Parts: sequence; C-alpha cells; structure tokens
Amino acid sequence: MNTNKNHASTALLVMDVQGATVKNLQDTTHFFDALTKAIQTARTHQLPVIYVVVGFRKGYPEVSPNNKWFALLKNGTMNLDTEEAFLVHPSVAPQPNELVIMKKRVSAFAGSDLEVVLRAFGITHLVLSGIATSGVVLSTLREAADKDYAITVLSDCCADRDEEVHRVLTTKIFPRQADVMTSEYWCAKNPS
Repeated sequence: MNTNKNHASTALLVMDVQGATVKNLQDTTHFFDALTKAIQTARTHQLPVIYVVVGFRKGYPEVSPNNKWFALLKNGTMNLDTEEAFLVHPSVAPQPNELVIMKKRVSAFAGSDLEVVLRAFGITHLVLSGIATSGVVLSTLREAADKDYAITVLSDCCADRDEEVHRVLTTKIFPRQADVMTSEYWCAKNPS
C-alpha cells in the first residue's frame, strides 16, 4: 500500500448517493454512518469533497434507446420523481462551497467535467465512495485507473443492492487497481 500520497492531491468522491439509488438499499444505517465520518474527516483535513450525481434534461434527450439501463428512465419504466430522485441524499448533503458534478452515464467521468475539475485542483489521488459498487464505483475505478489516478476505495462507503457482488468487487476485483480499506482505517491512518 502506497502511503506517500500528498494530501493536497487527494479528493473524496461521493458518487450517486441520491434518492433513486438510496431507495434500492435495504439497510443504510452503517453505510451512512461510515460515509458521514469519511466526509467529515476529508473536510477536517481540507481535502476536497466532490459530489457526483447522474442527471438529465427534461425528457432525457441525452439518453439513447440503445442504452439498456438509462432507456428505462426515458420510457418511464423506472417511474422516478426526478426532483427528489436525482438530488444528493440530505444526510450527506454538500456544503455550499463543495462541488456537485453532473454526469450522463455510469462512470463519474462520462458526460461530465470531472476530469477538468480534478486537473484544476491538482488532484492525482481519488478516494471513491458511492452507490452502487457494481455501477458508478466499478466504472469510475476502471476509468480512473486508465487515466493513471491513484485510487482508494472505502469499502464500507460503497453499497450495492447485491451484497455478494459488493463483496467480490471489494475483495477480489478492486484490489487489482486500487487500495481498498474501511473508512475507519482511512480516517485513522490519515486521509490520503
């Protein structure tokens, strides 16, 4: 595990923790406790906390009928109240000075200006959290690795509807490209 990462180059990404994704989880108590602590630790150490949300214009003009998942939004199958469904969950809401990046696909980089913001801040190390482990976390990790970011995944600050998929990803797949640890360990060792 590389412990020589510079604090100033590290950012915590809080991804897709929105009404629509939270409602897919059964028990969110441990997830929100861990995520709240990680966010507070990042703020205390003056690390940027960057929120990433998925969102679309009215009528979903950005959604192709070829996109199996997002086409469900466009044709109304998912039946989401777009106002509440696409907002950051109030228990971990961003502070006024924190950025909220809107993306158009699963990865935090897809259809967003995240990479421009990261470059402007001099960020080279991403600490990932979010819902779902098999969605935004997996896609963002893969793309971030290809873009040569150093990556940490906070395993208890990620959640998935399928606990076995979450376990396999955080214990077998993610460690190939990222340091994977609990928020407790990350907060205690130093947020880098």
